[in-house]
Amino acid sequence: MKITRRTFIKRTLASAAAFIGLNAFGYSYARYMEPNMLAIRRHEIKHGKIPRHFHNFKVLQFSDTHVGFHYELDDLERLVEKINAEKADLILFTGDLVDEPHTYSFPPRLIQILKRLEANQGKYWIYGNHDHGGYGTEKIRDVMEQSGFQLLQNEHTLIENGSASFTLAGVDDIMLGQPDLEQTLENVPTDSFTLLMVHEPDVALEYQHYPVDVQLSGHSHGGQVQVPFFGYLVTPPFAEHFVEGHYPLVNGFNLYVSRGIGTTRLPYRFMCRPEFSVFRLKSTQ
Repeated sequence: MKITRRTFIKRTLASAAAFIGLNAFGYSYARYMEPNMLAIRRHEIKHGKIPRHFHNFKVLQFSDTHVGFHYELDDLERLVEKINAEKADLILFTGDLVDEPHTYSFPPRLIQILKRLEANQGKYWIYGNHDHGGYGTEKIRDVMEQSGFQLLQNEHTLIENGSASFTLAGVDDIMLGQPDLEQTLENVPTDSFTLLMVHEPDVALEYQHYPVDVQLSGHSHGGQVQVPFFGYLVTPPFAEHFVEGHYPLVNGFNLYVSRGIGTTRLPYRFMCRPEFSVFRLKSTQ
C-alpha cells in the first residue's frame, strides 16, 4: 500500500512521541522506582571445613549504602527493618556507608538506626573506598563503633559456637587503604573455614591463591545500569572482572559480589535492583 506524505509524517510523529514517552518512563523507572525495589539474594555455602555446630548458620551481608546520595535515613531505617526480619546470626557490612563523608553532616539518627541491627554473633564491617581518606576515615570508624559494629582492618576474629569456630577476616580498602592479606591471615589455623570481607571484588584474582574459602565483596553496584545486549554500563576500578553474584575460582575459593544498596555518581538503577545477601552455611562433616 502506498504511504502518502501526510501518513508518513503522522507515523513519524507517532513513533517519535512513543520513543520520547518510553524514554520518560525509562528515566522515571531508573531514577525513582528500581532504586527502591530491594531484593534479597540467597546462597547456600557447603563446605567440609564448616563445623557441624554451624550447620544452617545464617550470615547476612549488606554493602554500599552511600547514605546522602539520594539515599536518606528513612531509606536506611526501612532497610534495617528488613535486615532484622531475617534474624541473621551474623551481620557483615562490606563498606561505603556514606557517599561523601567530608560533606555529610552525620546526624545522631544515623547511629541510632544502625544500632538497631541485631545479630546474636555480632556485627562486623570493613572500610570501602568512600569511607577512607581524611575526615571520613576516623568519622566513619566512630559512627560504626557507636553503632555496635566491630572493624576488621587487616585482622581476623573467631566466630564461636560451643567448642567449634570459623574464621572471619577483613582487609583494609584496596584503593585508598593499606591492605595486607598476609597480616590478616596470620596465625589462622589451616583447617579453619575462612570467610574474608574485601570491598573491591577483583582482588579475588590474587586472593584465590591464599588459604581463604569465601570472599564477600561489594563496590561494583552490579554495574548500576545494565543494558540489554550490551551488559554493565559502569563498572568502577577493581570491579571490572567480577560484577555480581557467585564466582567459583581455583582451589575451592568462592567469590560472592553484592550489587549493594545505594547509588553513586548517577542516581539510577536499571535491570540492577539493589540487594542484600543472605548466606546459609551448610556443614558436610
